[in-house]
Amino acid sequence: MFRTFAPLFAAVSALALATPAWADTLVDDVDGVTIGEDGKVKRFNGLVFDEDGKITAVLERGDKRPQVDYRLDGEGRVMIPGMIDAHVHVMDIGFAALTLDLSDTASLEDALAKIKAFADANTGRPWIIGRGWNQEKWGLGRFPTAAELDAVVSDRPVWLERADNHANWGNTLAIQTAGVTAKTPDPAGGKIIRDAKGAPAGVFVDNAVQLVGKVVPAPRPKDRDLAFAAAQKALLAKGVTAVADMGTEMADWTTYRRAGDTGRLQIRIMSYADSFETLETVSGPEPTVWLYDDKLRMGGIKLYLDGALGSRGASLKAPYHDDPGARGLPLLTPAQLRNLMSRASMDNFQTAIHAIGDAANAEVLAAVEELSESYEGDRRWRIEHAQIIDPADLSRMGQHGIIASMQPLHQTSDRLMAEARLGPDRLDGAYPWRSVMNVGGRLAFGSDAPVEPADPFAGMAAAISRMDAQGQPFGGWFPEEAVSRETALAGFTSDAAFAGFAEGRFGRLIPGERADFLLIDRDPLFASPEALRETQILQVWVGGVKVTGAE
Repeated sequence: MFRTFAPLFAAVSALALATPAWADTLVDDVDGVTIGEDGKVKRFNGLVFDEDGKITAVLERGDKRPQVDYRLDGEGRVMIPGMIDAHVHVMDIGFAALTLDLSDTASLEDALAKIKAFADANTGRPWIIGRGWNQEKWGLGRFPTAAELDAVVSDRPVWLERADNHANWGNTLAIQTAGVTAKTPDPAGGKIIRDAKGAPAGVFVDNAVQLVGKVVPAPRPKDRDLAFAAAQKALLAKGVTAVADMGTEMADWTTYRRAGDTGRLQIRIMSYADSFETLETVSGPEPTVWLYDDKLRMGGIKLYLDGALGSRGASLKAPYHDDPGARGLPLLTPAQLRNLMSRASMDNFQTAIHAIGDAANAEVLAAVEELSESYEGDRRWRIEHAQIIDPADLSRMGQHGIIASMQPLHQTSDRLMAEARLGPDRLDGAYPWRSVMNVGGRLAFGSDAPVEPADPFAGMAAAISRMDAQGQPFGGWFPEEAVSRETALAGFTSDAAFAGFAEGRFGRLIPGERADFLLIDRDPLFASPEALRETQILQVWVGGVKVTGAE
């Protein structure tokens, strides 16, 4: 049976949402772009997938069209693989959408006004929870204080996460509820920002966050389900069909399983556990199998070696240029790092190690070199962020199959802050995308959402230009570190899949992989950075099922 539907997929959209996938479907007359098995760009104009949502043929002009059950007219739209974000925090995206969002505030006064308005509008909430503040963006020149929060909300605890997820800001009642006083010592790998008398001033950095965080009421299962639904909707709206979830908690995993069991799981999640307790409880002695038709797998663990530049927690070889008394906050000793990496590797789990400062990156590289002697094979050691690398260490990024999991939008957001933190003489190894490639390293691109928006097209624009949405700085910030459009596309598709051991399942539009694709309004390999940021996503398909798009 051969059927033609026009206009674009309209007559069958309801069927697409109601069934797993159509039998033997041809999507014809598309301007297709993907990364082929050889790593090069492949062009095509027709795609065939089966009832399991797997691609059976990729057709070029002149190829004979097979007999199929359904034929869908693409009307010349651009088709690309579903985008993959190689580093997100899925549940944080959802909770950010359901709580107070300060990411758009431009000053402390702006933030305080927004906090007060939110508290006044939500009188029934026992705690005011939110995220997204950034004292650097505000031009404050210091951390905000509990007293400033008290001036707008004093009747309930307030607990607000910094934009980089590496510091929290609380009011006096939150600090008192947690029992933190001037006598409370800084935990290892953490710092309590204190006033002149030594009392907590309001901000807690890295491991100190848990001093207050432990008393914050935990979300209920139904809250988590709502947050996941919000996160999934936000990701699909940006064309993201698969993610690497960094730091999956046990409660997160059960949320994903509930979604999978009830047919609500639409995105693909490559999960990296937040702890060995979670890893062993979920996975047992080895990575889990792929669940729900390649939509969920726990294959590794996320480790934190340092903090972030914005909160001066990133571990540096030399003191901070704007705070000579600080070098960052190492979160693990060298021995602890190696022991944890070894523990994961013995059971074939992948390690994804957060390292931002040059000292932290050097320590990961040294650990990989040592452990590679004991653990051979395809390990795909991941360094998450890899923002500041000493040029003397760059050549090591191309050894032992290391993957640099980097976030292009961090460079555009952090540029001025990085200049202040490092000074003009230590920027050569900052956000070094092309340098990593030049030494044989492999990139995977992501957003670190909700730290940055989960917008792969904005990420691609930053990757190819080293400029922000306002076109600054003109010509790009260290433009020699920009990458090609083809590399940027691969970073958000095939290379991101490879980084999670998902190649052969999704990430490319090739036979045997899942039919995860987007229909968009422009070709990303010819669009300017400005045009890339304006990309319109017309439809999103996951496993041969249309999950978003106009009728």
